[in-house]
Amino acid sequence: MANLGYLQLTRNCYQKCQFCSNPPTGVHLDEAEMRRNIDRLVEMGYDGVILTGGEPSISELLFPALSYAREKKLFSRMITNGQKLAEKDFFKRCVDAGLTHIHVSLHSYRREVHDFITQYRGAWDLLVRCLENVPEMGVTSDINTVINVYNCDHLHENVRWICENFPFIRHFVWNNMDPDGNRAEENPDCIPRHYEFQVSLEKAMDYLVSTGRSFRAERVPLCYMRRFAWASTEARKIIKEEERCIRFLDFKGFIHQKEFLHGKGNACDACRFDPICAGMYSMAKTYDERELSPIFEDPTGVIAEVLGHEPSPELLSRLLARRGRRSMTEQPSIERRERAMERPL
Repeated sequence: MANLGYLQLTRNCYQKCQFCSNPPTGVHLDEAEMRRNIDRLVEMGYDGVILTGGEPSISELLFPALSYAREKKLFSRMITNGQKLAEKDFFKRCVDAGLTHIHVSLHSYRREVHDFITQYRGAWDLLVRCLENVPEMGVTSDINTVINVYNCDHLHENVRWICENFPFIRHFVWNNMDPDGNRAEENPDCIPRHYEFQVSLEKAMDYLVSTGRSFRAERVPLCYMRRFAWASTEARKIIKEEERCIRFLDFKGFIHQKEFLHGKGNACDACRFDPICAGMYSMAKTYDERELSPIFEDPTGVIAEVLGHEPSPELLSRLLARRGRRSMTEQPSIERRERAMERPL
């Protein structure tokens, strides 16, 4: 598995997604710092860089970053809304500069829903045109979807539509939305409960398995994807003892993430999957721990599924020893949890 670092080129974007977790901050990256960040990935032994934003395709650093990454023998990917890549000439320039793969953010196969979520009329049409360009450009593409109130009932319909219309798409990623410190605070109506997307997400995963495609889900507690726990981004990081680097254009700066833990509730104390589960993001702030439920099955099968082989006794021992481990930064205090549970569920 390649080790990839994330680099925000800009926080600007033509679109204004209601749940955007990386809205404009007024902080900008210059070319010298861009090069230093790519150099840092090389020094850390990373294989590639994922250019992100905002919308990286509108950054003046896009082509310098693609060229410099290639010079440093890193392959380049980009997370994009597809708006600029709808232009074939621009797309071709990106590929010529070193772009090898794109992660396209499609939140609904329904034009009106996607445009409403992105607050940009015509966003869906431009994204579809981008996807139509992919085979001709000779690159690969995944689909990224942020789970929110407006699409949580038709995630399974999204993947079926994409596979039928763009059969070259082989990988899908869902991110349960980040409700904290971003545009979601202005649009709290877009924040879903976990139970609202559970059935549709499982049906989507079932369908993709039947077609031989792969997928991942992030910020989804394992009790909400029990049958597909091996596809959890955080669980895979925990089991494979991996890390992640992200250069944010805000107060967070450069993050070298080695721990993948969110909040844990009372149900987690009894759950046998606790050692490999990240828990609930924004627990006792936005999300309610009473939505969690324990799993009583042995997690060894999930660990073996992630690794592709039986875990060594040493690794299994290290992983199971994580039971009861709690985040130093994301675990809410007992007082906060008690206050949160006084609110109506």
